[in-house]
Amino acid sequence: MPIKTGKQYVKNLNRLSPEVWLNGAQIKGKLSHHIAFRGLIQSQASLYDMQSEEQYRDRMTYISPDTGDRVGLSFLHPKSKEDLHRRRNMMSIWADRHHGFLGRAPDYMNTALMAFSGAAGLLADSNPQFAENLKNYYVYCRENDITLSHGFIQSKVSMLSAVMDENESSAARVHEVNKDGYIVSGAFLLNTQGATSEELLIYPQPPTRLDEVNPYAFFFAVPSNLKGIKFICRENTVVSTSNYNYPLSSRYEEMDTLVILDHVLVPHDRMFFYGDEELSASFFAKSHFHTHVSHQILCRYIAKTEFLIGVLEYMAECLDRSEDMFYIDKVSDVLIVLETLKSLVIASEEQSYLDEWGIMLPNPKPLYAANAWYPKVYPRIMETIQLLGSSDLIMIPSEQDFNSPISPYLNKYLQGTDMDAYSKVQLFRLAWELSLSAFGGRQTQYERFFFGSPITLTERIYSNLADRDRYIGLVKQWMTNK
Repeated sequence: MPIKTGKQYVKNLNRLSPEVWLNGAQIKGKLSHHIAFRGLIQSQASLYDMQSEEQYRDRMTYISPDTGDRVGLSFLHPKSKEDLHRRRNMMSIWADRHHGFLGRAPDYMNTALMAFSGAAGLLADSNPQFAENLKNYYVYCRENDITLSHGFIQSKVSMLSAVMDENESSAARVHEVNKDGYIVSGAFLLNTQGATSEELLIYPQPPTRLDEVNPYAFFFAVPSNLKGIKFICRENTVVSTSNYNYPLSSRYEEMDTLVILDHVLVPHDRMFFYGDEELSASFFAKSHFHTHVSHQILCRYIAKTEFLIGVLEYMAECLDRSEDMFYIDKVSDVLIVLETLKSLVIASEEQSYLDEWGIMLPNPKPLYAANAWYPKVYPRIMETIQLLGSSDLIMIPSEQDFNSPISPYLNKYLQGTDMDAYSKVQLFRLAWELSLSAFGGRQTQYERFFFGSPITLTERIYSNLADRDRYIGLVKQWMTNK
């Protein structure tokens, strides 16, 4: 099966019908009809449709080496700098469509699977079948355009419990291995878009054990509707499906869930390694997961920053503040962010090199710098929107008000500079959702911790300081040459 359409994506989700809980009740009926998921599913369906459109097809797909069908370019193992450029172009096209608001758009996990599968040979020493399982799964996802989510993170309490008391531990673990597969239980935090994906990649970092076979160390993939899998949703921020009143949440609300695995049976051919805690720790690094996925993340950062600049410029035009030096200073800071991000992604590609698996690897240093920097500047951009918007971010009547008998008052008193009241309020409702709403608050917190805590991100940069001795040598040489 080649690339899928948006209609096929929606049909697949409704067919799977995973067990999803929201506000204490299990969701019944088609997920694509539920207010908490409808807008996101429609937005994501439009991404899949783009792959088949003539203007995008050649830039978003490539010919499968196995079937000759067109498959998604985000699955491509890059072998050259040109391939990296092609991947960036494709990922940017999708990011431009959702303006960077979908942190788990399909190309994120497609890229993750591409990185993992490229290093599948590392698994062969543990078990040759594990390596074949991962390679086969990659081909399956690529050829069927599977929508993926993941479970990587567990609570600290769960991790500690595995060390303190194994019998009472809540950490994810394999209970039993039998002829049918592996029986697994556990829970994973902040699973974004799990309920709106077809498959889950589960890969926890296990606690250190003295056991020869660590039951907490594993990596596998399963369908989202497998018996024993439950998705428990956080509070829904979609108040209404109105694109006027809630322009962002009505389109881009990515539901985050707690994923429960209650004695789930993982088939043998879906297990990619088991029991080897040393391999579990090293495979993330040796597959270069963080580097490849950072390349995709940076495309999203750029698209989102361009959209934010557009909002700021439109607000300034509406308020006749384009010549205001306070405004110019603030927006110039955002322009610097944008140009820096663009420079970092180009630098990572120009300094790329073939890794041990024969895959072209972007230089991680510029990418990790962006990962650590953007979470710090994003809240400041939101503050700039708040400062520029002032009270106009609060006085935002609804679309219903404009369709009521009081609309003449709104039309008279809420106009902008060369902008009618209806359009001005529409703009400032957008700015409000970005910077002050529940949706905007989740976006800010999400960007702060998107790829790890601030400490994790800075440690990732520092661990790549391969030129430390050279830098110190510069100082030593200068000190001795007086």
